[in-house]
Amino acid sequence: MENPNKPESNTPNKQPKKLPSEPNAPSVQLQKILSATGWSQEFLAGKLGVSFVTLNNWINEKVLPREKAKASIDLLSAEILGADSVSPAELSSLKSLAEKSKSSVKKIVSNKPLLKKLTTSLTYHTNGTEGSTMSEQDVSAVVFDNKILKNRTATEQREAINHQTALYFLLDELSEQGGNFAFSSSLVQATHLRLMSGILSDAGVFRSHNVRIRGAFVPLANFLKVPALVDSWCASANEETSDKLHTLARLHADFEKIHPFSDGNGRTGRLLLFIMALRFGLTPPIIRKERKIAYYKYLELAQTRDLTDPLEKFLAEEILATASLIDSLIS
Repeated sequence: MENPNKPESNTPNKQPKKLPSEPNAPSVQLQKILSATGWSQEFLAGKLGVSFVTLNNWINEKVLPREKAKASIDLLSAEILGADSVSPAELSSLKSLAEKSKSSVKKIVSNKPLLKKLTTSLTYHTNGTEGSTMSEQDVSAVVFDNKILKNRTATEQREAINHQTALYFLLDELSEQGGNFAFSSSLVQATHLRLMSGILSDAGVFRSHNVRIRGAFVPLANFLKVPALVDSWCASANEETSDKLHTLARLHADFEKIHPFSDGNGRTGRLLLFIMALRFGLTPPIIRKERKIAYYKYLELAQTRDLTDPLEKFLAEEILATASLIDSLIS
């Protein structure tokens, strides 16, 4: 081990080691944003309203951003990587706005361009969160144009097709049953079956072994308890609620903690979340893949500390983002 008290070497041209930046230094924040999102520096510069050269100088610590620019970096960092705290006033305001953003299954399925766009966007983001490299254009080509892409894996393309199938199954169920729609274990299993058909040998079957999420500290349900826990989850999902955002956050976190299947739990849970929001008459949230670090952070807080406020705020933001997407198509 290097002796910290050893005198500096007099060897010519030897450069001192660069000290690591502080965790909240702008250069560190920017590098983490780039890593989490996969954005190019040019795209990130555009998001922040600066030139590529300026952004590159910030990243390489040649120049420090001014106060206003640093505030913009902090806001984007909180959006992408997750905030450490939630303001009660901001949470209340966002929840109020999100709960005023109304939608319905009829509105979506009766508007073919809207249905296509939401299907493409939801499929792209939810599969991208799980590691798919397909672009939105790829998803649309595979799902709606029946194309086979040579530059994407067969599994990725099957995932996209399956996701559309599972989504349309749930939309049909909600549309046909209307006010009689109810979540059930059989519905959950049927969704997973369609989602993972041809990908998992046990698609649609509750797991028969214990699992853990790599890199997470969430204790998942014992496999023997999964059927009863899913029944209980469905009963809770079918209850009336006065706080819709809290219910969405709580039930989504609970479903992912049950982790009823050997794989595909995230995509199944996000599909059920989408349908649950529609059942409540809300615009459904599309959880954007570039926000997956914040999403996982808030999900774990709800699961391990029973702290749902951050996840509620996150879902409110994603509902409003979906609303903006819908407005851009029908305005």
